[in-house]
Order: sequence, then structure tokens, then C-alpha cells
Amino acid sequence: MNLVGVFDSGVGGLSVLAALRAELPHERFVYFADTAFAPYGERGDAYVIERSRKVTEQLIAEHGIKALVVACNTATTAAIHLLRAEHPALPIVGLEPALKPAVATSRTGHISVMATRGTLASAKYAALRDSFAGSATVRAVPCDGLVKAIEGFDTEAIAVLCERYMTEAGPFGHASGEVDTVVLGCTHYPLVKSELQRHAPPALRFIDTGAPVAQQTRRVLASLGRLADGGEGGLVLQGSGDLAVLEAAAAHWLQQPRQQQGAAAPAATAA
Repeated sequence: MNLVGVFDSGVGGLSVLAALRAELPHERFVYFADTAFAPYGERGDAYVIERSRKVTEQLIAEHGIKALVVACNTATTAAIHLLRAEHPALPIVGLEPALKPAVATSRTGHISVMATRGTLASAKYAALRDSFAGSATVRAVPCDGLVKAIEGFDTEAIAVLCERYMTEAGPFGHASGEVDTVVLGCTHYPLVKSELQRHAPPALRFIDTGAPVAQQTRRVLASLGRLADGGEGGLVLQGSGDLAVLEAAAAHWLQQPRQQQGAAAPAATAA
């Protein structure tokens, strides 16, 4: 079917999908939300690896995907090396907290990384953080509960948690010792960026990975001769949970009518 697969534990990867569709308007995507088994970020590596394998195998079996974007920081850190080893013919693009551009743009050298506990506890993140030792001071802010609140459209909980975690991420400013750059290290968090900004000075920089991942996906597809060079793009929605909830989330977060999303696949049973 010549689709590009994209998966996340839930709706957070829609922020990456939005960047992908903007960068690759002619591509057709299938987005899989593993909501019945979420959240990944508060589970162990073995659990995340098992789910990542099953979702990848399902996308290959049902759609014959030509590439895969792992639109989840936790799944990338825990499982992407295994997915690449098990599917060597499938180009797989992952993501990681955007520390490199954050360090490059920070003037104070103080950066906060907001992410799930699973991402922040991973060896991959530790290696990434340590690679910038001496270049910047990096503060980890585990945002327990925020993914669940976003998944549930719980505006009250989102507001409370955003205020709490932004307080932990500060103090903000341009003086010595103050944080001037915040990395959104979970794909869910850009969806509530406007709420996070309510608790920050206007000059505070927020950095996420959507655009870089989309640009890397374009480069990979082009290098393999798999880039769609025309035609109308499309989107198939699929998941392990309630498809109606995913459709509502896509309509809300992608800011487009449901009927423009393309034919949605039936909700997947537990894989």
C-alpha cells in the first residue's frame, strides 16, 4: 500500500505526524495509537519492547509499510535498536529529546528536559545527557500523569500539571543559573505547549523533535527512492483502543475535520 507507518503509545505522536504531513504532503500515513497498552513512559523496558515489536509487526503485515517512524521517545530509547535488527529492510526513524539544538541555542547554558520517567531513566538518555557534560547544565523534570491527562482531554488536570512541572523546570530567565530553554522530551507535550507557555516568560524557548524527525524521514525516503513525488496524501487511523477516541483526538490536535483524514482502519484487537 506504500504507506509510512507512525506509532506511539497514544495520541502524543500526532504532534510528530503533523510535522510529517507538513514536510511530506504527498505521502500516505498510517498512524497507530497503542492506547490500550499505554502509557509506555511509566512502564519497564521489557513491556515497551514487547509492544513496539507487536505494533511494528502488525503495521508490516496489514499495510506493507515502506518506512516506520517511532513517534515515541520511550519506545525509541527502549526498542528501536531491536526493531532495526529484526527488520533490516525497513527504514526506521526514531526520536530523542532535542538536547543538541537546545545546547546550541541556550545562552545561559541551563536547560530543562521535560519527559516521561521512562525516557529520563533510560541508558540512551543518560548517554545523550552525558555527551553534553561541560557544555550545559541539564535538569530532568519527570512529568508523571501529564500524558494520561492529555490522552483524556482532562483540561483541569493538564492545567494543574503544567503549572507544577513548569515550576520544577525553572527558574527561568537570562541571568546566570537561570533556564532559558526547555526541551519537550515527550511527543504529547507539544500538544499542550500553549498551556506550558502560560507559566513561562515570553522569551523562553521550547524545543521539540517534530520538524527534525520529519526532515530526517524525507531524507531517508529520498535516499531509498521511496519518496512520493506527487498525488494526494492521506491518513489511516488505527489503534489498540477505542477508534472513536483516536478520531476525536486527531480531529482536535490536527485541527481538521474528521472526514479529511482518509479512511480509518478498524480498531486493532490486542496484539
